[in-house]
Amino acid sequence: MDIPRFFAPPPGNLYSSRREFLQKVGGGCGMLALAGLLNQQEALGQAPSPANPLAPRAGHFTPKAKSVIWLFINGGPSQVDTWDYKPELECRDGQELQGFDRNTGFFRDQVGPIMRSPFRFRRHGQCGAWVSEIFPNMARHVDKMALIYSCWTDSNNHAPALLKINSGMTRMGFPCVGSWVTYGLGTESQNLPAFVVMYDTLGRGLPKGYSQNWGAGFLPSIYQGTALKPQGAPIDNLFRPADMSDQQQRNQLNLLQRLNRRQLEQRPGDSELSARIETFELAYRMQIAAPEALDIERETLQVKRLYGVDNSRCTHFAKQCLMARRLVERGVRFVQIYSGGEENERSWDGHMNIAANHTGFAAETDQPIAALLTDLESRGLLEETLVIWGGEFGRLPLVQRGGTGRDHNPHAFTVWFAGAGIKGGTLYGATDDIGHRAVENRVSVHDLHATILHLLGIDHQRLTYRYSGRDFRLTDVHGEVVQPILA
Repeated sequence: MDIPRFFAPPPGNLYSSRREFLQKVGGGCGMLALAGLLNQQEALGQAPSPANPLAPRAGHFTPKAKSVIWLFINGGPSQVDTWDYKPELECRDGQELQGFDRNTGFFRDQVGPIMRSPFRFRRHGQCGAWVSEIFPNMARHVDKMALIYSCWTDSNNHAPALLKINSGMTRMGFPCVGSWVTYGLGTESQNLPAFVVMYDTLGRGLPKGYSQNWGAGFLPSIYQGTALKPQGAPIDNLFRPADMSDQQQRNQLNLLQRLNRRQLEQRPGDSELSARIETFELAYRMQIAAPEALDIERETLQVKRLYGVDNSRCTHFAKQCLMARRLVERGVRFVQIYSGGEENERSWDGHMNIAANHTGFAAETDQPIAALLTDLESRGLLEETLVIWGGEFGRLPLVQRGGTGRDHNPHAFTVWFAGAGIKGGTLYGATDDIGHRAVENRVSVHDLHATILHLLGIDHQRLTYRYSGRDFRLTDVHGEVVQPILA
């Protein structure tokens, strides 16, 4: 029979199901309305491009730093045996600390009296900073540093404290600082990972909490840290199989990309699928760029000696610091290097013998870190690279019974910043007369994070990601930029 003219022809196959029709029409109208409201309030941020989520993007204001190297002193270095000199410990050595809360540390039944530092301290630089004898090389750089003596956190246990200092939360599942930074800014290098992590290479394992420390949490997985393996090839599949040509590999990737993009057209909001597409392409480009970037043998003998590559006590950490410089030089946004592994005495976790523990780890790190500052400065990179030294918490000024070590202390620890945007020679904040608690200009972990983001040109209150019905940010609902340490 003839079809009456007032009936339109049937539409094309626009939707695969009634459910998809309702989802796109209903959700689409709501999103259009929301976008209009946000635009009126100037709240619509600069979202990463789905085509290239790691493309470089401008921050909220002009940055001081382009990249970050975080020297993570894993295990909880003792502030009173490294940077925070307390002569009162000598005077009160062996005395009980009246009113001490035994739940402060991890081992509440092993609380001993006040213990002096086993190390001598001397003043250094024009700023007159006190530095322990275990850091003779870093001591020469105190006028480049802003030493923050008054940091504190809210956990006395390694795993949650590590998560706190890395992600702002003591619970798993939240993005770490490096992931937030690369989500906000992308990366200058499109042939290398935006965020690189190097952990202990002497068989001492990963830090407690493992890869959660550099995980992307609820952000797309493209923003998680790329951990370099300590043995063998630093990254899996870094080299193309010998029986495959470049054209064959390219053809495979092109086919995968077509299939994935066809799926992405049906699910345009799938950030994980977009991340997977970009991950395949980045891996392909890395096979060319990464071997060169990580090859420290291309450096001169003089540079390698500066870092201590020829010094058996610090060879492993020297190589990592040198690789960090090569990576930021090539546009990598965020590099984190862990000193120390998982178990207590295999990190800066000096429960039994603080003198032996800290002397050993200082010998591994002092020369390479000092060399990193020297090398960055000589190449003009220090003025655009933020260097951070610090761990997850500090240690008590008391002896832990059964040894000559110290238990954990969340109430006080020292962190220093150097490089881009930092007022060198700044001594900020203070602990009490025995280094037990931060008492002057106290700096929380959220404050540290807000300051890091600020130096990179990011307003920590505006860097957000909507997840599970609310906007999350690195600093949660807290955080103040530590303005006095800024140049």
